[in-house]
Order: sequence, then structure tokens, then C-alpha cells
Amino acid sequence: MKTNLFYITVLLVLFSACKASYDASEYIKSEKTDVPDYNLEENWAVLPNKYTAEFTEFASKEPDTLKADVFYVYPTLNTEKGDLRWNVPINDKKQQEKVLNRAVLYQASAFATSGKVYVPYYRQAHLRSYSRLKNGGEQALLLAYSDVKKAFEVYLEKYNKGRPIIIASHSQGSTHTKFLLRDFFDGQPLQNKLIAAYVVGTVAKPDLFKTIKVMTKPNETGGFVGWNTFKKGYYSKKGKDYFKGSVTTNPITWNLDKTTTLEQHKGFLYSNNKIYDKALKIEVTDGLIWSTTPKFPGRLFMSFMKNYHVGDINLFWKDIQQNAELRTNTYFKLKSNL
Repeated sequence: MKTNLFYITVLLVLFSACKASYDASEYIKSEKTDVPDYNLEENWAVLPNKYTAEFTEFASKEPDTLKADVFYVYPTLNTEKGDLRWNVPINDKKQQEKVLNRAVLYQASAFATSGKVYVPYYRQAHLRSYSRLKNGGEQALLLAYSDVKKAFEVYLEKYNKGRPIIIASHSQGSTHTKFLLRDFFDGQPLQNKLIAAYVVGTVAKPDLFKTIKVMTKPNETGGFVGWNTFKKGYYSKKGKDYFKGSVTTNPITWNLDKTTTLEQHKGFLYSNNKIYDKALKIEVTDGLIWSTTPKFPGRLFMSFMKNYHVGDINLFWKDIQQNAELRTNTYFKLKSNL
């Protein structure tokens, strides 16, 4: 009984982030910490030689055979009302634990059979930054992106060695990867190395980039996908039209299908580290993925939820894993035929 309670507690934490809005003082420049040095391994949550035991369980069993890389940027994890900091120092132990045991384990792991995974710690902006853009939020988010950008520059210089790349992100991480794709890939030589970009949990219009297109086939490469998940019949508290026009990829079939069956769903990664297949059906609406309540232990608690934002990736974990593998394999086949 205690074990089940623990799993339910963890699930509620996983699905409770990014819900609240806070009041705080305006941005304080003096709270900026030193710019991280990404030449130091300690400033990376994940490197190919730095996987946790739990993460390794989901990663490729033959990592030396992987020919691609995955650069993953994690979502907003600092949501505490009492925390008045705008940005979290990367050596904050509580934040590091959240990065490894929530975001990396339940999101980045989906890509760990397609490439070698790189995850930098960054001075993440507090959740309130989005609701207080004019009073410090924009500065906090730009500071966070400056870290992501610097980490990616070091990754290219020190680690990449010309290997193709999957970009993966969620929520605030996707805010930053939209800039990352613009600054390094869009219409630039590096775009030829882009296998796919999974820009999840954000508003992303189809014309967001000049040359990086929305992918509408499961084996398409060189473009991006994205979606936002809600319980069927519900919309964002920001309004029915908040996500209207945003890219809404079907994360089960990866094509233009508007609905799916239970049998098509490949697997939800739950907080007990078990995968539950045939757990949900979805409906693609304008800017949203509507999901039925997933079938898994403790599903009663989710019956009260309307916003499935925090589950955008782990609800479709196995579907994403298989799709990332397909796109990676397709990329190399296409390159070998040139």
C-alpha cells in the first residue's frame, strides 16, 4: 500500500507543474550567478559517459553503435511559490535532483535508443517568468537561453564531431529550443545534420522557421513536430483559442490522422518505471491533443485533471521512442543513398 501511495504521490507531482502563477518583486540583476563553463562535465546533467543507473535502463544496450546525438532541454521545474529567485543556479542540488529524476528519466529517456544523450544544466527561469514578462520574466528567460546556447556551442565544438542531431525539449525547454533552432539550424549548414526536432509543450506556429518545416509523416526527417495535451473536452485556462493554429502533431501515428484507437497507443511511462500500452485514445483538434483518461494504476487521480501538460512526453513515451528510432534510421538510409 505504501509503495502504491508513493507512485501516486510522484505522479501528482509530475502532473502538477506549470499550473500556478505567482507575484514577485521585479527582476534583480544582482542575483545573476556566474556563467556556467560547459567544458566542465559537472555542468552537464547527462553526457554519454554520465548516465544514471535508472536512465541506463531505458538507454541503448549498445551505446557505441549509436551514430546520432540527442540534445535535450528540460521543462520548467522551479514552480515553488515561496522561491523568489528568477533563475536557479545550476549547482542547486534540489533542482539537479528534479532534472535527473523527473525530466531526464521520464522524458529524455525516450530518445536514448536513437542517439547519445546530452543534457546541460542551465539557469532555468522560474515559472512566474511567463506571467510577468515585462517585470523581469523576459530577462530571466533570456538568461536561461544564454546558458542553453552556450552549452550547445560547447557541445558542437567538443562533442559532436559531425554527427547528426535530434533536438528534444518540453515546455520552457521548448521556448529555448525554438531560439536554438533559429540560431543554429534554420537555413544554415547545420540543418543538414538535423534528424528531427521534437518541440513539445509550447505554442509553435507552422511558419515559425524559414526553412525547417513541420513533419507530417512518421519517417520524415529534417523538420519539427510538437503538441500540447489536454483531457478530452477541455481547453487552456488562457482561453479556448490560446493554442489555435499551433502545430499539433499526432504523437501516436505521426501523420495527419485526427483520431486513434487504444490498440495504436504504444506506451505510457508511469512513475513506477513501467510502460502501459493501449492506455489512451486521442483526438487532434486545432492546436491541441485531446486524450482520454489514461489506463494505469491510480488513474482515478487523473480523472480530476484537465491539463495534461506535464505528461506531454511520458504519456506517449514508447510512441516517441519508436518514432525517434524510425526517423534516425531513415536519415542514415537517405544519406547512404546520396
